[in-house]
Order: sequence, then structure tokens, then C-alpha cells
Amino acid sequence: MWYGALFIGAVGLVYALATASWIRRAEAGDARMREIAGAIRTGAMAFLGREYRVLAVFVVVVAALLWIALRVELAISFITGAVLSILAGNLGMRIATLANARTAWAVKGTLNAGLIMAFRSGAVMGFGVVSLGLLGVLALFRIFNDASAIFGFSFGASSVALFARVGGGIYTKAADVGADLVGKVEAGIPEDDPRNPAVIADNVGDNVGDVAGMGADLFESYVGSLIAAVALGVAGANGALVTLPFVLAALGIVGSLLGTLMVRVRGEESAHRALNRGIIGATVWTALLAGVAIYFMLGGLAMYWAFLSGLLAGIVIGYATEFYTSSSYRPTRRLAAAAQTGSATSIIEGLALGMQSILLPVAAVGAAILLAHRFGGLYGIAISAVGMLSTLGITLATDSYGPVADNAAGIAEMAHLGSEVRHRAESLDAVGNTTAAIGKGFAIGSAALTALVFLVSYAEVVGLRSVDLLAPGTILGLFIGGAMPFVFSSFAMAAVGRAAMQMVQEVRRQFRETPGLLEGRATPDYARAVSISTAAAIREMIVPGLSAVLVPVAVGFLLGRAALAGVLAGSIVTGFMIAVMMANTGGAWDNAKKFIEEGHFGGKGSDSHKAAVVGDTVGDPFKDTAGPSLNILLKLMAIVSIVIAPLL
Repeated sequence: MWYGALFIGAVGLVYALATASWIRRAEAGDARMREIAGAIRTGAMAFLGREYRVLAVFVVVVAALLWIALRVELAISFITGAVLSILAGNLGMRIATLANARTAWAVKGTLNAGLIMAFRSGAVMGFGVVSLGLLGVLALFRIFNDASAIFGFSFGASSVALFARVGGGIYTKAADVGADLVGKVEAGIPEDDPRNPAVIADNVGDNVGDVAGMGADLFESYVGSLIAAVALGVAGANGALVTLPFVLAALGIVGSLLGTLMVRVRGEESAHRALNRGIIGATVWTALLAGVAIYFMLGGLAMYWAFLSGLLAGIVIGYATEFYTSSSYRPTRRLAAAAQTGSATSIIEGLALGMQSILLPVAAVGAAILLAHRFGGLYGIAISAVGMLSTLGITLATDSYGPVADNAAGIAEMAHLGSEVRHRAESLDAVGNTTAAIGKGFAIGSAALTALVFLVSYAEVVGLRSVDLLAPGTILGLFIGGAMPFVFSSFAMAAVGRAAMQMVQEVRRQFRETPGLLEGRATPDYARAVSISTAAAIREMIVPGLSAVLVPVAVGFLLGRAALAGVLAGSIVTGFMIAVMMANTGGAWDNAKKFIEEGHFGGKGSDSHKAAVVGDTVGDPFKDTAGPSLNILLKLMAIVSIVIAPLL
């Protein structure tokens, strides 16, 4: 079983690398397209380079502390988790910034060619994440033969995810807000117009936030669910329960590979339908293979229902997110209609929509927890988390497809490829907006379930069989944990606001001081805007990152084990709900704006459109910075608690 899982992990990695090679060999378009794509790629890699330099210092310091205070195995696991997360993110970013121009060029031929190019670039990220995650955790567990030692792997992955998510989110939204407020609202120029100085930074931001950031986030959830399930299996002293998570993860890779073969546009069907067919196919294959494996390994199907509960909960969360954020459905269309009476009513309606949208995801995760516990106890909850993330290879591929399609549409506009190519690229981009919103919902749901499994693991490690909810320390812990997502979100939102103000001032300065810029007779200083976003993101991500690490340490040592359990429980409850609300509110505002741009309620340039742009601008840090960053907060606080547990 071990060797089979290793082999499948290696096959997934080979597929990712072979697909990356295929993308590299594809035609990248004309000289103008290559120039634009080169500027985006240079900006993206410059950001990653600066981010990784800061991260390297953090990793070295924390690894040294783990070695001194605890043991060397934890330090090695921590470094390995961080390095593999960086490798996965770097691979995904490099291919995404190669695939954008190639997708725009492929769309000149057929819509299907563009879809395949963008989707396969996402598959490099998806299969890179799951393969490196499975191989890394499995190899470390076989080397150390100690489940507690590999919690360091998850800590390392969480650290990278925090920097990638928070830093990437601040970068992308500072550029996006600056580009939208000055470009669309003040200057009245369209999106992705080459006259806008922030347009390259905006396209860079799509990659650092939604490719590297999302990949690191889901890498951490993936390995975290595996590690927690293995640790609970070891605690149960059952060899089959230790092996099962690795087998299920490997079968998920097989199912995802089979699903990718089903992604292609047939005739006049939409790209969205093609992507959905791949995800459904992967889910069905994984469910069938997992049922067979569980029956033969455990002699029954009780644990299969736990696995299936997580797998189905992920699908329910995805469709609930689509319902509340897609302009194909009533909530977002109602939000677009609200923009007719101004930005205030648009914002009020959007907030109400987001608050309502938490019901289905909370119900789905709650049902998964109850079913998993009914059939598998605490270990069943961990298997439910493994189930939700088992098809991550294709789920992340469809999510990473979004920013590539977005960049392709931007390049088609900036390179003046013609209205037909632009229309095709925009149709891929529209699907990408939906897949990105679904991906965010999936990431939040999986983060909540993974954090809950970490809480169970923490209780096992410190020997907490029950917690007195009426004890003052526990109540204080619940309040502290419940407050953390709000405080963390405030850090992220304020950081975007400060960085966006700098970007707005820079764009206004260039419009004011560069003769002929608005008329298209001069070229903006794109590099200056990229530099502003990069510096702001690196500077602003430090405080949120430290708070996520220091709060559980302080509570654990000052208030004790039970209070720290309260912190984790409180943070999961409020963090899950705020993250869903923010992600769906922001996604709905974005798609309401696009719905108006299609010609509804006055179309582009109307008062409704201007009000919708304001709503979308407020929603940008909601859905791309604060909301997604809470995923990392929940998991990082929990894994820090597990790592320091022996010292409490």
C-alpha cells in the first residue's frame, strides 16, 4: 500500500511536469503579447523573490527554536513543509505567467484550445500541490515513523501559506483598487486598458493572490488533513487506519487525473459545463475507488460514509457559492438591480447577501461532522476532511484556471487582438470568475474542517477528554479565539486601504504629469506601480503573520491547555462564518458589476455601473485578502498549538 501511494504520487508529479513542458513549447503569440506577458512574469517573480527572502528568515528562526526547545525531527519536518510548499507555489506561478499569453493566442483558433491551455496550466498547480504533499508527508512518516514529528511539516506549510495568502492578497487588491478607482471611475477608461499605469500590477496580482496564494492555502489544508488522520490512526493503534489516509489521497489523484481527460468543450457548450464535467467525473471515480479500497482494507463500509460525507460537503459548498455569487442566479442579479439607486444600496444588499450565504456551507460542514462521527468517531472526522480534499488535483486546477483566463483577456485587450478574440477570452474569464469564487468557498470549507481536525488532534496530544465550558479560563479562551478573525481581518483590510491609497496617488500622478498618457500617445511607468504594490505587501504582512503565531503561544502558557482549546474552538466558529460571508459578498459584488457591464441596468458608464464599481472595489479586499487569509489563521493557530503542546 505504501509503495502504491508513493508510485501514484510520483505519477501525479510527472504529469504536472510533463504538462508544464507542453505549455512551454506552445506558441506565445506576437511580439506585443510576449512583451506584456514578460512584464507580468517579471513583476510576479520579483514579488515572489522578495517574499521568499522575508520568509527564509522566518523559517530559519522558527526551525532553530523548534530544534532547541523541542526536537530536531520537528525542525526538519518544518523546513521540509515550507520548502515543498514554496516549490509547488513557484511551479504554479511560473507556468501561470507563461500560459496567459499562450491562452490568448490559442483563443484566436478556437474557444476549446484556449480552455485546454488555461485548464492545463491550472493542472500543473493542482497536481504539483497534491503530489508534493502526498510524497512529502509519506516520506517523512516512513523516515521518522512518528506521527507527532510530522506536525512540523504542516507548521512549515502553514507559514508559507500565511505569507503567500496575506502578502499576495494585499498586493493584488492594492493594484486592483488603484486601477479601478482611478481608471474606471475617475478617468472612465475600460478594464485592462494599457493607458492605466496599474494595469500590469493588477495582472501580476491575479497570479500572486489566486495562484501562489490559493495553492499554498490548499497545500496546507491537504497535508494537514493527511497528518491529522495519520496521527489519530496511530493513537488508535491500528495499522490499517494509519495507511488508509495515504491510500485515499492517492486514489484521489487517480480520480482527478481521469477527470482532467473529460475537460473539453463539445460543439457549442460552455466552458463552465466542460469544467463541471471534469469535477463531477473526478468525484465519481474517487468515490468508487475509495469504496473498494475501504472495504478491502477495513472489511466494511462504515468509514466510507465518513469519507463520502466530506467529499459531498465540498460539492455542496461549491454549488452554494456559485448560487450566491454567479450572475446566472437571482441573488447576484438582485444585487445588480440594487446598484440602480446608488452605491449605498448596492453595499447594503451585498452585505445582506453575504450574511445569508453562510447557511448552506455551515449546514454542509455540520452534516459532514455529524455523519463522520457517527460512522467513524473522531478518526472519521479526519477521514471526512481527507475526503473533501481528495479531488484537490482537479479542484485546484479549475481554480487556478481563473487568473490565467483573466490575464489572457487582459492581454487580448492590451495587444489589440480584435473584438472576436477579446470576446472569446472574456467568456473564459467569466467562467474563471465563477470557478475562483467556488474555489474560495471550497478552500474556506476545507480549512474549517481541517482546523476542527487539528483541534481534535490537539485535545488528543494534551490529554483533554472534555472541556468545562463554564470555566472562566475556557470562556476567556472562547472570547479571544472568537475575536481573532475580526482583528486579523482588520489588519488585512487596513493594509489594503493603505497600499491602495499609495497606488491611487501614483496613478493620478502619472495621468497628471505624463503628457499624452490618457490620449494613448505615451507609455505609463508600469514598473513604478508594481514596485509600490510589492513593497506594501511585504511590509504589511508581518503584523498579521506574527499575531497568528504569538496568540496561541501566549494563551497556552498564561491560561493553560483548556483555555487554548477554547481559543481554537472560538476562532473556528467565527472565522469560518466571516470568511464565507466576505468571500461570497465580494464575489457577488464583482459579478454584479460584470452583469451590468453586459448591458443590463444601463450598461458600462451608467450610474448603475459606477455604483457597482464602488461595491466591487469594497468587495475586493473582502474576497481576495481578508476572507481567504482567515483560512490560514484558523489552521496556523491550531498547528502552533499542537506543536507547543509538549511544553504546556
